Amino acid sequence: MARFEDLQPPFWDTSSNYGVQPPLTDRAVREAEQLLNVALPDSLLDLLRNQNGGQVSDSRNAFPTSRPTSWSADHVPFDSVMGIGHRERTLSMLDSPYLVDEWGLPTAVVLVSGDGHYWIGLDYRTCGRHGEPSVAWFDADDNSELALAPDFHSFINGLTSAREFESERSEGSPD
Repeated sequence: MARFEDLQPPFWDTSSNYGVQPPLTDRAVREAEQLLNVALPDSLLDLLRNQNGGQVSDSRNAFPTSRPTSWSADHVPFDSVMGIGHRERTLSMLDSPYLVDEWGLPTAVVLVSGDGHYWIGLDYRTCGRHGEPSVAWFDADDNSELALAPDFHSFINGLTSAREFESERSEGSPD
């Protein structure tokens, strides 16, 4: 299994500290897992130990989909990752219980990205609170969902640039 450090191209957009929480500690992980009542995936924690949330680089800001969503015919956005912490005016995975309730999402989900109209989350409904969650897209506007990846590691490895989808569309369009 590839480690986070081995991911190429770079994962984080280091030109911005928007959404970045204080450095992740083992204590913060324990408190988050207790609050959320889940075991967070090691691949997610490895990512957050490198940088605790924030903006994703343009080279990794989209995930291809098998069917259309309200966002696009062929992908969903992934422009940021919620960290674990209590930084003021910054969403955190710790806000998941409130956000899940507010937006009417399944309760066995921990949100990792989104803006209210859509979310990407760790879905614990099949694996249980201490299993390896799948990753899913949740659209609050049309009350739909779509499985994206069987686990977070596969999700991260499947990320690509949203520009790739734009160039594929322009290549396929008539002149």
